[in-house]
Amino acid sequence: MEYVLITGASSGIGFELAKVFARNNYGLVLVSSNQDKLDLAANEIKKMSQVPIHSYAIDLSIIGQAKYLYEIIKNEALDISILINNAGYGLVGATEEIDFIQDEKMMVLNMISLVELTKYLIADMYRKNKGNILNISSTGAFQPGPYTSTYFASKSFVLSYTRAVRYEAKEKGVLVSTLCPGATRTNFFQREGMATPPLSMSAEKVAHYAYKKLLKGKEVIVPGLFNKAQRFVPVKLKMKIVASIKK
Repeated sequence: MEYVLITGASSGIGFELAKVFARNNYGLVLVSSNQDKLDLAANEIKKMSQVPIHSYAIDLSIIGQAKYLYEIIKNEALDISILINNAGYGLVGATEEIDFIQDEKMMVLNMISLVELTKYLIADMYRKNKGNILNISSTGAFQPGPYTSTYFASKSFVLSYTRAVRYEAKEKGVLVSTLCPGATRTNFFQREGMATPPLSMSAEKVAHYAYKKLLKGKEVIVPGLFNKAQRFVPVKLKMKIVASIKK
């Protein structure tokens, strides 16, 4: 059976993507740092689908854990046909006020582990001459983010990196896409003590849109008309708006 590997799968967009793939008869490899939430997610999916589910509580904000996850996958002989690097989070605050250790953990999760898993699994996909990779970025990738400086920069990295890898992979049977959602109703804003923006999309809608566009091989996936329109707003104006919201 073909499997989809989803990191950050216990809630939000990752969980909704897992449900979509389960409905379409993909085996699931679910990864999250929280075992209890992961178990709840897996049990919820089992109520709606009989596909096999493998779940692993692994903290990808720690260097070396991405390789550990890959070794588990190889030892279990799981055929990963789709990789979704969804795990990530953001920190809000002035640059000098955010603890560097927390910034570092975020950078490892948002960028380093994403790159590691992409490298390991795309090599396997090349050998099969097929596969899909979806790396989750953000509409924040399209401009700098005052008071979310490291987070927005990490998402810009994801977008640039993924587009480059897509170019390399285009003749090798592997389609590589980037999902750039805007504000989404997940626990992101709650964790930072912020109100969810009124024009935010549901994680379910984002996941359904991403699924359709991923399988069509779209390069950069931006769900929602409002989010698409943001790309045409002048960068300096967007920075001013972001700063006013986050400050």
